[in-house]
Amino acid sequence: MRPTRSSTSTRRDPVSNDSKAPEGGPGEGIPAPEGPANLIDTDYVIGQDNITTNKFGLDVDLHGKVFTVSSLVILVFVILTLALQAEIEPIFDAIFSFLTGNLSWVFLLGGNIFVLVSLGIVLSPLGKVRIGGANATPDFSYAGWFAMLFAAGMGIGLMFYGVSEPLTHFGTALDGTTVENGVRTDWAPLGAAAGDEIAAQKLGMAATIYHWGLHPWGAYAIVGLALAIFAFNKGLPLTMRSIFYPILGERVWGWPGHLIDILAVFATLFGLATSLGLGASQAAAGLSYLFDVPNSNITMVLLIMGITAVAMCSILLGVDKGVQRLSQLNMVLAFLLLVFVIIVGPTLLIATGFFENLVAYAVNLPALAMPFGREDANFSQGWTAFYWAWWISWSPFVGMFIARVSRGRSVREFLTAVLLVPTLVSVLWMTAFGGTAIDQVISDGFQGVQDAALEIKLFAMLGQLPLSSITSFVGIILVIVFFVTSSDSGSLVIDSITAGGKVDAPKPQRIFWAIIEGAIAIALLLGGGLTALQTAAVSTGLPFTIVLLLGCYALVKALRSEPKGN
Repeated sequence: MRPTRSSTSTRRDPVSNDSKAPEGGPGEGIPAPEGPANLIDTDYVIGQDNITTNKFGLDVDLHGKVFTVSSLVILVFVILTLALQAEIEPIFDAIFSFLTGNLSWVFLLGGNIFVLVSLGIVLSPLGKVRIGGANATPDFSYAGWFAMLFAAGMGIGLMFYGVSEPLTHFGTALDGTTVENGVRTDWAPLGAAAGDEIAAQKLGMAATIYHWGLHPWGAYAIVGLALAIFAFNKGLPLTMRSIFYPILGERVWGWPGHLIDILAVFATLFGLATSLGLGASQAAAGLSYLFDVPNSNITMVLLIMGITAVAMCSILLGVDKGVQRLSQLNMVLAFLLLVFVIIVGPTLLIATGFFENLVAYAVNLPALAMPFGREDANFSQGWTAFYWAWWISWSPFVGMFIARVSRGRSVREFLTAVLLVPTLVSVLWMTAFGGTAIDQVISDGFQGVQDAALEIKLFAMLGQLPLSSITSFVGIILVIVFFVTSSDSGSLVIDSITAGGKVDAPKPQRIFWAIIEGAIAIALLLGGGLTALQTAAVSTGLPFTIVLLLGCYALVKALRSEPKGN
């Protein structure tokens, strides 16, 4: 590393595709540090290993090795899954059962480490380091920054699981435990709460918040902070391999770095495909519920194809006119739906439940986070291990987004906001939607929402509230737009990785990855349904968990070399 030195640059928007680094700087889209920063001395230039051409009227600018290996493996996977659907499904079942049954402790332990490392950095002097250099100032106001963190935390998952998960955990906890041949066969979290509705409700909400609170955002925070420090403070490309420079040195630009980026592509693609598959199944179920559209594989495939086409149009419009406008629309619709449920639902119960659920979460957190000696195997393996793999596979995608909008913030600000803001939003969302559904069961005796299929529970809950047809239709629109924005934003991240860290690679490459995301979602749905989606997330999440654990060491080492701000 070079010794600490002062470096200044013109203020630039870190999320703009038009921003350029200063002459001699780290590369395209990465502004130089402002004030003292410990740059890494490397001769590597962003895009130096790229293949650039303009054949057949299409601009191409991609990292030959990363793009070729990633795209070929993915294409072979899609073709085999579609061609051998009957043979593939039991294979997916076996892989999922093996990974979650034998290695769930890796995911749980990894999730705990990500949270503890984040909290440790917040409480240590390392929290004084400023992203972008000691004199860097934030590019966005607190309000704008919090809104973008909120947007990053919202997704298809909250729509799919916002009602179904709290209600499911409530129901399994209320039913108590069942033991066959000395092994628990129920799906209740921890020790359940047989026959006690209040205790079952608290345990169900605590388990749900555990899956949507600090732990997923601990993984996102580690990746986001590491990417931000190595790009904005160390002057390296905004890509996953840069995080491992303290471990690999100049070898990070060779095959060890290629493999890290390829694994990041796989993890992001399968994590996105899992979300897109869930979104398609819920949108199809909603259309069937409201308009009697056949809820079949054909409907889901047509939905994925149609929404992928919309995502491609969004890509062609660009970030400002495409995904940004769709994200703003989604934010408004999600906020209105949330406010509507709070007002017309059990308002007082939701208001008090928010704080009660936080307390229940804190009380049950140590037991829920325990990686070893668990008796609730179905819950910890079938729910938590899948979730952790899913969140970890999403971490390059979400991490890169929050890194690009957080330049100028101190590390302490970054970690505190990234851990707390989305967590509190998720708690409010789950309390409003899940709490309303549970109240319908307990107070109103309405069993329809509990008996409904997983993807229908949201619409069954809304059906008991005023204006149900309108709110259910808004719910479908939210799922679809989340689908589009996830595909568009995910394509941007994957394209950046496969373009050697460039943030302004040609649009045809992003369109290619949008098509691939849709193809994977279709292949997984046809090749094994929900289990196939879960298997894909777990299979790619497992090796990436190891990568992120190494990344924690590299991050702490990088922060220790940085000058501390005030």
